[in-house]
Amino acid sequence: MSISVHYFAAAKAAAGTSQELIEDVPATLADLIALLGSRHAGMTDAGLSLAEVLTQCSFLVDGMRRDQDAALEGASRVDVMPPFAGG
Repeated sequence: MSISVHYFAAAKAAAGTSQELIEDVPATLADLIALLGSRHAGMTDAGLSLAEVLTQCSFLVDGMRRDQDAALEGASRVDVMPPFAGG
């Protein structure tokens, strides 16, 4: 089973990619977040690591906002959405 992770804004900058495929899907969103934070060494222009950016993000699992305790069984996509400025 695999899951497609899509990064936006600061998360994209820190990850160094707009998307990636995770082959061994962790059990929960929290586990996936920890895995993603440990896999990437890039930084944003402001000097934040992906792990730091992820602490501020919202997550959509197959288009639905989910908390970190959400199970990923059967999911196919996770969108990583940092806070956006504007009004």
